[in-house]
Amino acid sequence: MSRMLSSVAALLLAIFVGLYLRISPILNAAGVWRTVEAVGDGDCKTFPQLQACEKVVLHQPTGLVYLACSTLHSRSQWTPVLDRLNAAGMSETDYVATYDPKTDAINRLQFSGLPSRGPISLHGMDVVASSEDPSILYVYLVNHRKPETGDPRKVGADSVIELFKTQIGSNTLEHVRAFQDLSVVVTPNDVVGSPDGKSCHFTNDHGQKTGLPSDASVGFCDVDEGCKFAYTGLHASNGIVKGLNDTFYVVDCLLGDITVLENQFDNTLALIEVISTGQELILYGRSSDNLAIDANGALWVAANRGLGSFYGEKYNVDKVYRGIRGRWRTGIGSTSAVYDAERGLLFMHGV
Repeated sequence: MSRMLSSVAALLLAIFVGLYLRISPILNAAGVWRTVEAVGDGDCKTFPQLQACEKVVLHQPTGLVYLACSTLHSRSQWTPVLDRLNAAGMSETDYVATYDPKTDAINRLQFSGLPSRGPISLHGMDVVASSEDPSILYVYLVNHRKPETGDPRKVGADSVIELFKTQIGSNTLEHVRAFQDLSVVVTPNDVVGSPDGKSCHFTNDHGQKTGLPSDASVGFCDVDEGCKFAYTGLHASNGIVKGLNDTFYVVDCLLGDITVLENQFDNTLALIEVISTGQELILYGRSSDNLAIDANGALWVAANRGLGSFYGEKYNVDKVYRGIRGRWRTGIGSTSAVYDAERGLLFMHGV
């Protein structure tokens, strides 16, 4: 009997050791039995007057930071990507702000000429200097409008991509046009605009407006040619950014993978490769959100829902920032990060 018990105990021990060795890396990455240390948070500033700014974009020549902001309450009630579709709780005061790191000045820009189609609800954004006059900026904004008819919980948001024009230092955003197509601009999340103000690429995080996640995609809209799908078959597409060449990067917010795409002559996109960042939400409890590319060509990924880490360098993945709850409270839940390589400044914000 004792020999049998010893055999059973040895078998159970072997099973336990094998199971531990298999799940130990996952538990360690999730922070179980591990001391999490802060990285790169020694000299940070916070600005509580800027709330729920889902996307941050750097204007490199001036160092100004543009932010697409809302309210925390509105994000909890009206965030279509999370299937939060309570229009009654949607903010009526979403805004674009600028932050000047030289003076710490924050400026809320005023919308001008926006069609009276209900309040604007901001999500993704891009700020692009005009190819004709670099002092003129085109501001592309994902706007999750309340549908004109139907229950938003059933029909989803009536999302469009708004284009505004402004000048460096101006307090006004002048409305130019809206890119909209119910069959292509389905669930826009983030956007990359053209410098002529006539076209944009954008991510659809879902294949339909409500319900369970389905095939995500990248769409393309042009003033003269209309809208079409540039690339399909993606999964949980979130942030999109254009590289220093004609390459686009799209992040999967659940798996953490970055899909690298090359622009074609007809503005469709062709797959080059997929980069793994090790940020799987299912395994590690954190997800990747928006992307940015600094002046040196390094790719930055905001990773939230956990360690708040940020990663740079396309193939050499470096952890350059990690915030800890209770210390500065920066980086926790961040959805966007941009790095000013010229001035050595990292900017973060989130919903």
